[in-house]
Amino acid sequence: MKVSPARAAAFDVLLRIEREAAFSSVLLPIYEGKLTVKDKGLCHELTLGVLRRKLYLDAIIDQLSSNRKLDAEVEIALQIGLFQLIFLDRVPPHSAINESVELVSRAKKTSAKSFVNALLRKFQREPVEPKYSDETERISIFTSHPRWLVERWIRQFGIEEAAALCEANNRTPPLVFRFINNDEKNTEHILSSESVQKSEFVPGGFRAAAMSKSLTDLAKGNRIYFQDEGSQLVAQAVIAEGGKRILDVCAAPGGKTTMIARDRETFVVAGDVRPSRVARLAENCAKHNASNVSIIQYDAEAALVFKDESFDVVFVDAPCTGTGTIRHNPEIRYSVAEKDFNELSGKQLHILKNASELTAPGGSLIYSTCSLETEENEAVCGKFLAENSDFEIAELNISERFRTSEGYARTFLHRDGMDGFFTAKFRKIAEARPSGRAILVQGKIPH
Repeated sequence: MKVSPARAAAFDVLLRIEREAAFSSVLLPIYEGKLTVKDKGLCHELTLGVLRRKLYLDAIIDQLSSNRKLDAEVEIALQIGLFQLIFLDRVPPHSAINESVELVSRAKKTSAKSFVNALLRKFQREPVEPKYSDETERISIFTSHPRWLVERWIRQFGIEEAAALCEANNRTPPLVFRFINNDEKNTEHILSSESVQKSEFVPGGFRAAAMSKSLTDLAKGNRIYFQDEGSQLVAQAVIAEGGKRILDVCAAPGGKTTMIARDRETFVVAGDVRPSRVARLAENCAKHNASNVSIIQYDAEAALVFKDESFDVVFVDAPCTGTGTIRHNPEIRYSVAEKDFNELSGKQLHILKNASELTAPGGSLIYSTCSLETEENEAVCGKFLAENSDFEIAELNISERFRTSEGYARTFLHRDGMDGFFTAKFRKIAEARPSGRAILVQGKIPH
């Protein structure tokens, strides 16, 4: 029996994520690019579905196999089979079982074929539920979040909020997009026919329940760009500052950069650390016709190559653990470690300090992450303010709904229906800068 292309591709992606700590958002477009529309949909559903339910599926496998140690290939084949039996009613059980058996054969684990067949048929006859000892373990297993992460969120947000957040992370997100050249008025008939809704929170943002041919054509024609509402809100906060010279310090892949640069009267400098990230940033800017963006490569932890006080607005979208984007990147929950939060906070503070030197007197310094963790957000901001008396917290131009008591802004998936972002705004306290100050970019003054 030949394995379907969709299941084979899902298996290969999951195995690479397991072995290489790769990202589904990177691998899926590569593997799905070779599939038909129908197979692409199944591959996507299987890959993300298994990642979102991994601990739950593994608990069932452990219970049925008496905690037998399994090779990665065998475990992934079982996960794919069980996910279909439990969550995909439209898939005939015999197809789910037989193709999982063939997956281990395809992976050259022929000796495990009878084991996989027996375990899946045993579950089909007598389904079991994982066992747990307390409420925290129940949340961990049934929402497939590591216990230590659940415990962290319980300490930060309380058990009810933590449980709601974990459950929300496993829901399939809607497709959220914006128009690249503000041409939504020319496509109103498409929007209405596709049951697309305007975002409740982001002007110019739209939500769609599922991909369609019309949306696919709009995306291929570089007319729309898929970007979560939380990400758009952060970019809107930067735009609201009204600066004409803006530095986007950690800009790749460029979703926020290109949104900020939609005002062609604004001069934007954007950069990142690795050549691959800079290349992706440049590619996105080209697609968005963002000719007013000057792109350079630099290490933001080192001294940045600009004169001090050169920019009206400096935006630091800092590298972070990304725990606020787990619904889009479910593997993050398994790859992140508790030590990462403190390690990254040091890097984030260093970048923020370097960026602050480029903020003009009276200008704005905006700090953002897509992390839920206090160490990467409030703690970094607190340390920055303690060490930089020429900056103060300033009010963000953002809905009251998202503001925190400390003067920052947060979005939460389970509350707001968008990824979890943190945003802070600092104003530089000083006399107005002398007029005519130039920006030095790699020895050149941009016009």
